[in-house]
Amino acid sequence: MKISEIHFPDNVDVRAFESREALTAHLSALLQDQLSNAIKDKGRASLAVSGGSTPVPLFQNLSQAELPWNKVSITLADDRWISPDKPDSNEKLLRTHLLQGNARSADFISLWQPGCSAEEAIEACQQRLSAIDGRLDVVILGMGNDGHTASLFPCAVELRAALSSTADCVAVNPTTAPYARISLTPARLLNSELRILHICGNDKLETLAQALTSTPESMPVSLFLQHPLIIYWAP
Repeated sequence: MKISEIHFPDNVDVRAFESREALTAHLSALLQDQLSNAIKDKGRASLAVSGGSTPVPLFQNLSQAELPWNKVSITLADDRWISPDKPDSNEKLLRTHLLQGNARSADFISLWQPGCSAEEAIEACQQRLSAIDGRLDVVILGMGNDGHTASLFPCAVELRAALSSTADCVAVNPTTAPYARISLTPARLLNSELRILHICGNDKLETLAQALTSTPESMPVSLFLQHPLIIYWAP
């Protein structure tokens, strides 16, 4: 399947690149413009990012950007409920690849806290996230081949409540992936100025095509395909 063969709704802007390096350069430039403009307009900017291996080159590029990073708040779309010193932690990924160089001075809002379960941490996490006042300026999402995005898994019993929640975050316990999770809710992710789905690989095209005719309960990413979204894709 080719990305040009998929019929996307008018609210979805597809930007396909021949290489992941070209995608990274273009997406980094877009993010820098968005954050810079938000700082000029409001005095601060906010960014929510996803983990995984796909965004690592983007994080490394962005970390060297000439921005007033002390005026940028960064959080995660989701994280595994494990200590940030563990290899599978999204926070560790961010601290290793994004919160370095020029971006070291950004204000990072962690989803994790020690000594309790994800369920027990929701109230405190909600309080930390409230430091981002109003809409997020940019949200970068990923997508699994099961159609999950952030930690909104179709297998999780918490998904239905998460889809209707007005809170900022929710605890999730997927049955098809390791670790309990904490995730921003769809309501919080959609309360944003710009949403980007950053994906690579031909296998993701099959998932996208299926998600376009699926429900959020069966493939949660389909909810975001119903709203304004920019897809950045490379083979």
